Amino acid sequence: MVNVNSKELHHAEQSTQAKRQNVSILGATGTIGLQTLDVIARHPERFSVFALTANTKVESLFDLCMKFTPRYAVMLVESAANELSDKLKTAGSTTQVLFGEEALSEVAAHPEVGIVMAAIVGAAGLHSAIAAARAGKRILLANKETLVMAGSLFMQAVAEGGATLLPIDSEHNAIFQVMPQTRGKPLSDAGVTRILLTASGGPFRNATLEELNFVTRAQALNHPNWVMGPKITIDSATMMNKGLEVIEAHWLFDATAAQIEVVVHPQSVIHSMVEYNDGSVLAQLGNPDMRTPIAYGLAYPDRLESGVSRLDFLKIGQLDFAAPDYARFPCLRLAYEALDKGGTAPAILNAANEVAVEAFLANEIRFMDIPAVIEAVLATSSIDTVASIAQLVSVDAAARVQAKSIMSVLKSTH
Repeated sequence: MVNVNSKELHHAEQSTQAKRQNVSILGATGTIGLQTLDVIARHPERFSVFALTANTKVESLFDLCMKFTPRYAVMLVESAANELSDKLKTAGSTTQVLFGEEALSEVAAHPEVGIVMAAIVGAAGLHSAIAAARAGKRILLANKETLVMAGSLFMQAVAEGGATLLPIDSEHNAIFQVMPQTRGKPLSDAGVTRILLTASGGPFRNATLEELNFVTRAQALNHPNWVMGPKITIDSATMMNKGLEVIEAHWLFDATAAQIEVVVHPQSVIHSMVEYNDGSVLAQLGNPDMRTPIAYGLAYPDRLESGVSRLDFLKIGQLDFAAPDYARFPCLRLAYEALDKGGTAPAILNAANEVAVEAFLANEIRFMDIPAVIEAVLATSSIDTVASIAQLVSVDAAARVQAKSIMSVLKSTH
């Protein structure tokens, strides 16, 4: 038996506390936020929740605050923040409630925060992610729009702030794990010939064009492999999700559009692959569970138990692959085109898509109207060089107005 005196025990406790990292979770009530908290709860000796944020879900954030006792809770809407503050005070909680976009950036860049999970869906997550980058945080990036809208500006902020950027999308996380760590070096010089982004194909992988014209909201939200929020689930159904990931991969790995290939892989076991010039193809495999990339990001370069079940190859039996069909899934084609155009084109693509998906979820337009709206907005918008965040916010707003105008015409024809 090893004897430990009280002084040694106190020193060990201090050492453990020193190793604990404060985490701000931006978008705590969403799927990624909740799964992040699930992983953190398994390792209380390593992580402490510093801040939790949400848009308007007061009850959900209240429950999370009571469980994880963050120092700060942030609501985007003031009325929701006031309601949450009253509930927490009544419950005896010491969590301080803030509101607004500026508060999101404050908890992302706070000096005591080491890790920021950037999981706010849509363009709303842009400013806080850039604030974390400028403050030199470890950023677990689950917000696609930050790179799609402002890839050049965000990567510049990461470099200048000395931040550590770890992608949480399962595909980009997989690529990161099997890519040589040679930042700033062209892929060809690192021996890489192709990035192979795998795609499940969503619920309509085998649907005909005729069937796609009559897709319902419920059908589109029924993803065969992943449990995600409604917006990203619809993006998966249209394959815009994969298109946005192509643009993300361009910025994350300094890859050209020609170096990024999408492969439909319905089992979602291989999360992505990297091909090398010697003929090797390295792949990262695992069950379709976002806690794997989340745990990887939290612990990097270590590994953590995540709660994900082990991969059973005998149960899987076989792995299938196919080329994507651009006729049935034009959103993927449009994303490649926006990447080729460069400048503000990806931001316009993203804004139009967000508006169209929201309208589809509200049963205002049909499923195949989503790519039609995006293509029309891209065709009627001027493409400019990206100069600032303010410019991108303006471009985003203009594209949304244009998308709504186009949709009003579509609605009148249905």
